[in-house]
Amino acid sequence: MLTMVVKSTPNSLPFGAISLLMGGLIYLPLTLYDQNCKSSIMACSVWPALLILSAIVMLLISPKITAQQPTYIYHECTNTSTFTPNSAFSINLNATLSSLLSNATLTNGFYNTSSGALQGPDAANGLFLCRGDISLSLCQACVKASSENMTTLCPNQKEAIIWYDECMLRYSNRSIFAVMEEWPTVPLSNIDDASNPSQFNKALSDLMGSLVYKAPDSSKFFAAEDVNFTTSNRLYGLVQCTPDIVSLDCRKCLVNSVSEIPSCCDGKLGARIYKPSCNIRFESYPFYTEASQPPLSPPPPRGNRKISSVTVITITVPAAFVFIIILSASCYCLLKRKKYEVANEGNGGNEFLVVESLQLDLHSIIAATSNFSEGNKIGEGGFGDVYKGTLHDGQMVAIKRLSESSRQGLKEFRNEVAVVAKLQHRNLVRLLGFCADEEEKILVYEFVPNKSLDYFLFDREKQGQLDWLMRCKIIRGIARGLLYLHEDSRLRIIHRDLKASNVLLDEDMNPKIADFGMARVCGVNQSQGNTSRIVGTYGYMSPEYALLGDFSIKSDVYSYGVLILEIISGKRNSSFYQSDYAEGILSYAWRLWTDGRPLELTDQGLGKSFHQNEATRYIHVGLLCVQEDPADRPMIGTVLHMLTNFSVLLPIPKRPAFCVRSRTVSSSKAMSSSVNEVSITALYPR
Repeated sequence: MLTMVVKSTPNSLPFGAISLLMGGLIYLPLTLYDQNCKSSIMACSVWPALLILSAIVMLLISPKITAQQPTYIYHECTNTSTFTPNSAFSINLNATLSSLLSNATLTNGFYNTSSGALQGPDAANGLFLCRGDISLSLCQACVKASSENMTTLCPNQKEAIIWYDECMLRYSNRSIFAVMEEWPTVPLSNIDDASNPSQFNKALSDLMGSLVYKAPDSSKFFAAEDVNFTTSNRLYGLVQCTPDIVSLDCRKCLVNSVSEIPSCCDGKLGARIYKPSCNIRFESYPFYTEASQPPLSPPPPRGNRKISSVTVITITVPAAFVFIIILSASCYCLLKRKKYEVANEGNGGNEFLVVESLQLDLHSIIAATSNFSEGNKIGEGGFGDVYKGTLHDGQMVAIKRLSESSRQGLKEFRNEVAVVAKLQHRNLVRLLGFCADEEEKILVYEFVPNKSLDYFLFDREKQGQLDWLMRCKIIRGIARGLLYLHEDSRLRIIHRDLKASNVLLDEDMNPKIADFGMARVCGVNQSQGNTSRIVGTYGYMSPEYALLGDFSIKSDVYSYGVLILEIISGKRNSSFYQSDYAEGILSYAWRLWTDGRPLELTDQGLGKSFHQNEATRYIHVGLLCVQEDPADRPMIGTVLHMLTNFSVLLPIPKRPAFCVRSRTVSSSKAMSSSVNEVSITALYPR
């Protein structure tokens, strides 16, 4: 058992608040300077004066500010695998730690990155998680301290984790992204006991129950609040998960952590439990910035002060120096922005930085593909050819080269880079880089060896490799990927073109959703939109989208329902249209369902190698997803719960949409199949 004494400190003006104020004073004029200088040099004349004013104000108060330093808590090294200085892993680890530090002020308190071949023994996968209530400057300071101390505390281990009061940082040569992990678990408790344990434990139980419920539904997987446990005392609590795991795993991790309180910290006035994927903490005093605290007492009067000539000189000289640095930096950033304007036009500031960091040069891609040789071609898509390649570090990649005749223009290309670069989930294809050089538009993805789902599912010779258990695994994996896109990622993303050919299979036949060229990024509270141009593939498009241009997360649920029925039947939706009067897969499945013969939909190649109740349930869920009214379709999180928890009662499905042949559908907005267009909204981090 580890015991930690925590002492409360007198109220003082938080350094984070002052940092935020000063950052705003400098950032606002710098931002306006950048926005106005892009079009006219004359428009910049006012901003240097504001920059000087910001610098002078910063210097005037900076001696009064004491920077808050991160507080080390605990670390754990894994000695099962080690490395030597200057080895490949050592070089990759330095690159990973450097990338984590450089992104500490550009993220929402969480970031993960890799260096080296992803599946190789020398891969360095790293991430950090800052406490949800701290400032970006303190987050960066904590990540800096963590990365520096980690190399000292764990000098030659390939896996390590360190906790500070303000952040957690970990790295490993194995995959640690989007995986809920609870080892090592580190419990820490205060030495003080509650005077009335039963009353205290009741308040603690209510507090933790509320937080565990709220955190997985929040944008940061973070929640903090306080409650009374006596008439004059309050109890403060905080819980948090890493945002790369799904909400169900977050809740599980937090519930398990809370369940460990009685064995480690029963009756203690304060404690914390750290795990790699989550952490919890409670105290009898406020320890986070959003806790309800009494207002600060006003400072005593200072009286009139005179500024001597020496003070003026002392202030003015550094101010001029700071101004020169800021102005030089702003000009440099402006030049860099111009340089990458083609690749990033229309994106926000964060997207500019993300896109720039993934830029690859054309020569390295040509070398990786042997100049796009036919022997390296592994597929052809609507936007161009896909090649297998090997980067200079030995990493296998899939390279998507957009053709000159492709309908995917700069907007779609920019969209796919900005969207996919932010996605980190085991059921999504990972974007590693891109190239926009010499009229080429190229995307570099992780290499997924088993091609796409349709390659196996709709081929009579290959679909035998997809037994019933494999098909269930694929159905659930796709749902987890959609859940991440809709609810658990920092962005809310509507794919808009989910189909079998856009689901890739890795070496273990795990599904990975791919092709985000048509994806729509929404704001945090936005779950639907409208467009005058229709994108996607008929047969998978929901009726409200195909006819009216109304898309939402329920549109993806509809496409997913079609995909479920295809996976179960082993037949393409389009294969049902053999004549002018033939029915589609939805009306065929519905007819079998209403006739009480749903199992006739299953692929005959499966024989009897499946559980009838399970197959019936999957068909039932598929029909719920394709109901005509979007309000009747379940959310993807509910769908996943239905597929994995057989104790959940399912509602009766209503008649699905498009129960007649698709050629009878007409709309002034409807266009030909697979029209590719993107109208991306502004990106809002969650």
